[in-house]
Amino acid sequence: MAVSLRWFSLCSLLVLVLFLRVNADELQKLRVEEKPDQLQSLENSTMAERLDKSEGWNERNEHAVENPEEVASMVDMSIRNSTERRNLGYFSCGTGNPIDDCWRCDPHWQLHRKRLADCGIGFGRNAIGGRDGRYYVVTDPGDYDAVNPRPGTLRHAVIQDKPLWIVFKRDMVIKLKQELIMNSFKTIDARGVNVHIANGACITIQFITNVIIHGLNIHDCKPTGNAMVRSSPSHYGWRTMADGDGISIFGSSHIWIDHNSLSNCADGLIDAVMGSTAITISNNYFTHHNEVMLLGHSDSYTRDKQMQVTIAYNHFGEGLIQRMPRCRHGYFHVVNNDYTHWEMYAIGGSAEPTINSQGNRYLAPANPFAKEVTKRVITSNSVWKHWNWRSEGDLLLNGAYFTPSGAGAAASYARASSLGAKSSSMVGTITSGAGALSCRRGRQC
Repeated sequence: MAVSLRWFSLCSLLVLVLFLRVNADELQKLRVEEKPDQLQSLENSTMAERLDKSEGWNERNEHAVENPEEVASMVDMSIRNSTERRNLGYFSCGTGNPIDDCWRCDPHWQLHRKRLADCGIGFGRNAIGGRDGRYYVVTDPGDYDAVNPRPGTLRHAVIQDKPLWIVFKRDMVIKLKQELIMNSFKTIDARGVNVHIANGACITIQFITNVIIHGLNIHDCKPTGNAMVRSSPSHYGWRTMADGDGISIFGSSHIWIDHNSLSNCADGLIDAVMGSTAITISNNYFTHHNEVMLLGHSDSYTRDKQMQVTIAYNHFGEGLIQRMPRCRHGYFHVVNNDYTHWEMYAIGGSAEPTINSQGNRYLAPANPFAKEVTKRVITSNSVWKHWNWRSEGDLLLNGAYFTPSGAGAAASYARASSLGAKSSSMVGTITSGAGALSCRRGRQC
């Protein structure tokens, strides 16, 4: 009997060792799958490698684990964490903001930066930016030469032909001498640092696709131009005077502008014109500006009939006057935004745009002549009464009122619908983190 027990114990021990060995192999596979991409700066890889080591941005080389029980425990935890990440929006951090719940709940978001590209919503949800490329570390805030930009600068990063996920080594203020002309498949990701583009030229997205801009402070943009500017490694050309927009989107598609703080520019804070479409503008904080957002080039430019723009989870704050947004021709989904300030009106348009306003909070100003949310620009009542503008589930405060119009054709509003609206009672929570976030490396946002 004693022999049988010893034999049974020995067999059990052998089975346990084999089980732990398999689990250890599985752990190694999980580690390989979870390795963050190596951060590299084009033509500057040595600097990037030093940065990886000094800042902890490279893969974490964990100590070898010899205790079998610890190995098994880590395998179980890795599998559990992998499952939890897939369900973050439902079971963790429940803010109701699906973008933020997608990535901010992860305390190690800085090791999984490119997962942001899977968090988009609305018409611009398919914008992947530089997800499929390398990281590029901006180490130099200077803008020395718009034709021959120096490696390590933001201008050198955005003009490259290959997809890039652009990050920043430290806090910096970038004063651009000329427009920052971007190339396709780029992400500018300023999470973890405090980056300002200010007091000079700002960002131009022209005839390109797949751009994500996240986490910047963009303000005090100035008109620039009448100069040569490079737009790719193989091309530069003459640029006439730019208006001084914070972000100018021109003939481009699959664009996502998220979690930026914008204010006080010479023209618009964000303008999208000339056939641009598939755009999401989300989680931004707009302040201190007159003409905030123009969507559509002109009443006569009918190519903008294809335009579809989602404006979601933004905070339109102090010091704003009008155009939040001002729309032409296309289809616009204005959903779960917080409007706390305007002086003239919030949403305006001309040339028969379709505007679908759902679940927003509109707080009218004290001025009794500025309570109306909507404005039809230089158009007679007999014309605009046929435009499809609707308010559905909006919270109208301090005497605010929305003037609807149109027959409300289902097909028309289907083209102006891009996500499910939350209740307007949730807007305060959903937009509480609007603007550039203050999260630092190694911390949960």
